[in-house]
Amino acid sequence: MNPARNGNRVTCETRLRVRYAETDQMGVVHHGNHFIWFEVGRVELLRQMGFSYRDMEQVDGCHIAVVDACCRYKAPAHYDDEIVVRTYLKRVRSSVLHFGYEIFKADDHALLALGSTTHVVIDKDMKVIPLPDKYIRVFEAAVVRDEF
Repeated sequence: MNPARNGNRVTCETRLRVRYAETDQMGVVHHGNHFIWFEVGRVELLRQMGFSYRDMEQVDGCHIAVVDACCRYKAPAHYDDEIVVRTYLKRVRSSVLHFGYEIFKADDHALLALGSTTHVVIDKDMKVIPLPDKYIRVFEAAVVRDEF
């Protein structure tokens, strides 16, 4: 399966439905759930690019540890809303990956949140290592070219 192209970037759009357990008493999503949704989108983006995060760890011995994460909340999501998490690569260096995220409602495309995460590639001993070439080539080709 090939990732979608949105302008100059390769993106993955993952649909989710807000579960009751993700909300407070007023039915509004707790802010920490956005980071879980970012992870879901990130894993799916890698899968669409032809990679399994599990194989990255088990076969290639590289882990992508989160070293920075941010989210700018634009509007609340509510119980039973169908949302879309759009995920893309913003920048790639030999040992660092920067992902971007947009969360919006599926029905009216109302923007709910914008986010980013930065990851350092490490081995099982927590030492920084470069990504294997097979990943670098694909990731660099998918990077956003129209930001910053």
